[in-house]
Amino acid sequence: MQLDLPFQNVADSRLKARATDTDAVPDQVVAGPLFRLQAEEDTDDVELVRVRAARKYILRVRPDGSLRVTIPRGGSRAQAVAFVARQRAWIARERSRVRRERAPVRWGAGSTVLLAGEPHPIRVDGTGDVLVARYADRSVRVASADDVRPEIERDLRVLAAERLIPRLRELAVEHGLEVRRVTIRNQRSRWGSCSRSGAIALNLRLVQMPPAIRDYVLIHELMHLKQQNHGPRFWSLVERACPGFLSAERWLRHAGRGLF
Repeated sequence: MQLDLPFQNVADSRLKARATDTDAVPDQVVAGPLFRLQAEEDTDDVELVRVRAARKYILRVRPDGSLRVTIPRGGSRAQAVAFVARQRAWIARERSRVRRERAPVRWGAGSTVLLAGEPHPIRVDGTGDVLVARYADRSVRVASADDVRPEIERDLRVLAAERLIPRLRELAVEHGLEVRRVTIRNQRSRWGSCSRSGAIALNLRLVQMPPAIRDYVLIHELMHLKQQNHGPRFWSLVERACPGFLSAERWLRHAGRGLF
């Protein structure tokens, strides 16, 4: 399961939906939080949202490439799945446009890095072959002062392993759970994921988030050790473990995108 799009089983002649995770739960989700729809070689992360005031199906490609489908009054999940299948050419074009607009922003002297929810300006010291980028209490050797992002992201990955893995295991103990394996990844569309074997992967950018938001993502993935899909039971588990999770979801959906 991945914290960015959860889905329940759905299928038509061309699409198969399998349970997965996601990183965001919309306030008006009625059709079931998120779904992963698979057709031949393509896999689409789709959020189905029922809006009673809507008069037609509406498809939107999000900045992370996932899809959001509005289901109108009287509409069905099966019809929404078929609607997505008919729009594959448009989806491909729209995703290409989104990717062009989401090219990574360069970080240089004066740029700001968020760490544990606090902004820290980047300084670059040195000349010639010896350049060091500094942020918070961190120092990183860099190849060029023009773009220090690659080196700082590698440093954030190290920091994430130092901070996120112990915190995840601490929360697991609090909830009577056992984590078999944890990895840190540099992903642009997932905050985290939990496999059926109990292996959890975490986005290095969690180390940049405010602690309360970070903990929500960790708890979200831990609850998948109890419930793999994103059905009602899963969200009940999340709410009991993290009563303020909807506020965290809103932060992830809006402020969280700025981390990329």
